Amino acid sequence: MKVLDLRCTHGHGFEGWFASNEAFETQLASGLVECPVCGDTAIVKLLSAPRLNLGNAKAPQQETASAPAAASSSSSSSNVPAAPMSPEARWMRAVREVLAKTEDVGDRFADEARKMHYGETQERGIRGQATPEQTEALLDEGIAVMPLPIPAALKETLQ
Repeated sequence: MKVLDLRCTHGHGFEGWFASNEAFETQLASGLVECPVCGDTAIVKLLSAPRLNLGNAKAPQQETASAPAAASSSSSSSNVPAAPMSPEARWMRAVREVLAKTEDVGDRFADEARKMHYGETQERGIRGQATPEQTEALLDEGIAVMPLPIPAALKETLQ
């Protein structure tokens, strides 16, 4: 399995897993490789070091002669700070949370938003599709709406 570092034309970096370099090239030429953030299919492969999956092998612990106590006290990985999340990863996490906490009302979005705004139905978190004209009309009525582009990767069930 080859793990490749990829980037779209908008600068979003992500990993792709492929059976071989030829499989990557074939999928790229067919337009099947797309950015999970924006859906762009203009993807480039970045230079990266190879990764080896050695299973449960442990790295040998090396203690220096001058500080053996320090090496043994740092063997706990619970003190290692977590790597900071990239902006793309934070955005994807936020989108997943919105998807989990809202109801998809589809193309009935404008009607449902109005019903909630005017007290005809109970307020709840909703998401859906609205035309630019519907969005403008909602904003003119004082109904706050916000566009949220959802990457194709999040619209389907991951397997």
